[in-house]
Amino acid sequence: MGQDERPLQFESIPLREVGEALRQTRPFAETNLEDLRGVDRVDRVIAKAGAVLVKPGERQLSYWLVLDGELRADRPESDGSWTTVGFARSGEGSGETPLLTGRTESAFLVTAVRDSVLVRFTAEGFWSLLACCPGVRKVVLANMAQRLQAYQVEALHREKLVSLGTMAAGLMHELNNPGTAAKRAASQLRENLMRLQDLSLRSASKPKSQLQLTCMHSLLEHAVRSCHAPALSSLEQSDAEEAMSEWLEQAGVENAFTIGPALVAIGFSQHELDCAKDAFEGGSFSDALNWLEALVSSVSLVCAIEESITRVSDLVMAVKKFAYDERSPAKDIDVHDSLQSTLTILGHKLRIKQITVEKRFAATPSIIHTRGSALSQVWTNLIDNAVDASPLNAQIEIATWTETGMDPGKDAGTLAVSITDHGTGIPPETLPRIFEPFFTTKPQGSGTGLGLEIVHRIVTQKFGGAIEVQSEPGNTRFIVRLPSGGPAEPKSPAKPA
Repeated sequence: MGQDERPLQFESIPLREVGEALRQTRPFAETNLEDLRGVDRVDRVIAKAGAVLVKPGERQLSYWLVLDGELRADRPESDGSWTTVGFARSGEGSGETPLLTGRTESAFLVTAVRDSVLVRFTAEGFWSLLACCPGVRKVVLANMAQRLQAYQVEALHREKLVSLGTMAAGLMHELNNPGTAAKRAASQLRENLMRLQDLSLRSASKPKSQLQLTCMHSLLEHAVRSCHAPALSSLEQSDAEEAMSEWLEQAGVENAFTIGPALVAIGFSQHELDCAKDAFEGGSFSDALNWLEALVSSVSLVCAIEESITRVSDLVMAVKKFAYDERSPAKDIDVHDSLQSTLTILGHKLRIKQITVEKRFAATPSIIHTRGSALSQVWTNLIDNAVDASPLNAQIEIATWTETGMDPGKDAGTLAVSITDHGTGIPPETLPRIFEPFFTTKPQGSGTGLGLEIVHRIVTQKFGGAIEVQSEPGNTRFIVRLPSGGPAEPKSPAKPA
């Protein structure tokens, strides 16, 4: 930032010495200095332009009044940049927010924009001011409310950008895989079609018997019937491929160990190929099986392209659900569908840390009725936090179930969702504060402290539900409970538990 590290000029003086100057400031405009109790001395500070008054992480918190000049507060970001969050000009105060919100250290860098004269009150002096002077208290609290509101707007905007960045990163990774697969399959398909043409021309020069035509028609029907054979275990598939390849080689088929796995992959058995072995002789049987393999391989490649395009469509649909949750005034939401869409978006983060997800979707029904959703934002924050907390090669469990209401005739019951990770856990002293606005345990600049607060607000106010957390080392579990019928009317804001 290029701040001036030169020492500031501090002078401890009696409060009355700056009494006339204080009356020109907003906090003291309606205050009689004779009413001040508990504040006898203050520091008069001379700060040259560029001088640093407060550094991030500084534990000595103070309240500053600008008699003349201007201060600027900047926040350090995780990428090494700085964001300007506010100014305090002549007649205005600064530093009340961290004191009133219970912070133990400064989060900002405060510098003098130009040569300035200031009065500094210690933390004890600040509390004495609030206790004895209603005029000071009114202005200080109004300033804090205004700055908190501005900071919250800016932090919410940052949180939105973080979510957008997460979604964009997810799309970049997710779209790359099916796109690459489709391109590779299309290239191989072109080579296959040229090979098919060559084999077809070679076969067309020889007349075919009715038995040969009937057999090839039957094999052709099987080849184009489906993309995949019924799933086999790894051992079963390996044994089947080896047996097929050896059988083809004994029959004199060229490229037997290339053809065998392809025929097994689409479900052919040796028994089905017996008709071709009986109908064709010598090199004709080899040509027929190579033609069949080229066709089977082409069908598989078309299936791969189809699956890749389907994957892209699924991703687009997942993003659409993620982005447009709030647009519908009243609709039914499938919680399982919402969870799966979020997992699709965050798939790349799971793969980077090689995290597996165990899903136990047992809620029946899994539908809730609501005027607006934002469920994707809830799941994104909770699952993203679980991924961040998890070590490499870990597992995250997502479970759903239904809980019957106290009065089945009137109460539709509750749909519960739990998200569990096996990280280090949340310290007991931190647990009661995790839903507070701006509270974060992440390093300076890497978290806004609004993720869980937003989750709490959406669950409790938008849905009339509840959220709880259970945590110990190696096991942290968030449980969200949502009324199956949706809230009857918007609930008043409730203080986070």
